Amino acid sequence: MADVTLPQLGETVTEGTITQWFKQVGDSVAADEPLFEVSTDKVDTEVPSPVAGTVTEIRAAEGDTIEVGTVVAVVGDDAGAAPAPAPEPAPEPAAAPASAPEPAPAPAPAPAPAPAPAPAPAPEPAPAPAPAPAPEPAPATAGDNRLLSPVVRRLVNEHGLDPDSINGTGPGGRITREDVLDHIDTHGSSPAPAPAPAAAPAPAAAPTAAPAPAPAAAPAPAAPKVEADERDEVVRLSKIRRLTGDHMVMSKATSPHAFSVVEVDFANVDATRSKVKAEFKASEGFSLTYLPFISRAIIDGLGEFPHLNASVSGDELLVHNFIDLGIAVDLDYEGLLAPVIRNAETKRLKAIAHEISDLANRARERKLGPDEISGGTFTISNNGSAGSVLTMPIINQPQVGIISTDAIVRKPVVVQGPDGGEAIAIHPVGNLAMSWDHRAFDGAYAAGFLKRVKEILETRDWSAEL
Repeated sequence: MADVTLPQLGETVTEGTITQWFKQVGDSVAADEPLFEVSTDKVDTEVPSPVAGTVTEIRAAEGDTIEVGTVVAVVGDDAGAAPAPAPEPAPEPAAAPASAPEPAPAPAPAPAPAPAPAPAPAPEPAPAPAPAPAPEPAPATAGDNRLLSPVVRRLVNEHGLDPDSINGTGPGGRITREDVLDHIDTHGSSPAPAPAPAAAPAPAAAPTAAPAPAPAAAPAPAAPKVEADERDEVVRLSKIRRLTGDHMVMSKATSPHAFSVVEVDFANVDATRSKVKAEFKASEGFSLTYLPFISRAIIDGLGEFPHLNASVSGDELLVHNFIDLGIAVDLDYEGLLAPVIRNAETKRLKAIAHEISDLANRARERKLGPDEISGGTFTISNNGSAGSVLTMPIINQPQVGIISTDAIVRKPVVVQGPDGGEAIAIHPVGNLAMSWDHRAFDGAYAAGFLKRVKEILETRDWSAEL
């Protein structure tokens, strides 16, 4: 048996919508054969089966919006094909066990009164508030659980909403995550968090009262609202903007961000690039920018400072023995993707330049597959193309470092002449700014890495690579 989960489809993508199933329960599927199609804000793609076998279970219907990592189907071996239909009638007998638990709760209240007599006065006030709010959320979701995706159901429960009051715009009138967010923006949330703490006071009223304000603080970000007047234009945040914000807030809360910067003199790179850029564009079909040189230097630097090419997992640092380099690509100001150059440590300058150009073009055309935008071990954010001078990027979890390549501009620098004297010259200069996770290493390690990258860029014979 193999669980089929919704894969990570981009650095800020947390969910996707199943648009089509290519197989049904009982159908045979080959390994790597398309099993279903999923749509997100960044990519529409087919997801293949991880193994060959028979589809024994489908847990998400077409139109369902589900979280990344959720099991959407189960594929068994061919021997399991016969049992697959058997489980279908099984749900009917399951109704009998469903009724069996009902008597079980009945005796439960009976023992409850036994301890109750001692603290009789205390329990009486606690149940009083609990029943009032409790019935509202319970019926609201209980009857609709099978109609709501897990993400939608969680939002409805958290905000104490009645699904019947939400207008569904999904397939067949199904309620989507966007529908819930639109409803919250328009009508606000019900005081649902209150009932949750109310149930806890039974064991200990005082301790549970303290945590109660914490969940209530969750909706706080929506509180600050500015009233618009006739001079304002109201532009609703797109889904991708909200997801990006959620991911960035999570990253800042997860990693203790630190920031280090080096200034790089790109005169050495230019000595090679200027000579070959016209011929390179004619033969390869795209321009040779500074980014492949920077990427190559970073790859070599990661080889010497491996704790930067790592991921944090709980209280452990997973140091990767390969380099999958993510390159952030702007989608015409509508969001970011970070397609990945796989096994970048095995590639030289020209191959890296080709992959950067190809991945960036296909990212803008929304033609990347899920395996091309997930699983990076280190990321470069290329803000220099937009003219930025110094940018502090936010770490792409669970990585421990990300570098921003800022604008390269001509400016006066001090150079050493052939006679050993110093002089002023005009060189192309730019910053490499790195955000890093202070859990993984300290400032000296980060500085050593940046210094090495700078040395590679300023001293290597780049013509040898071309």
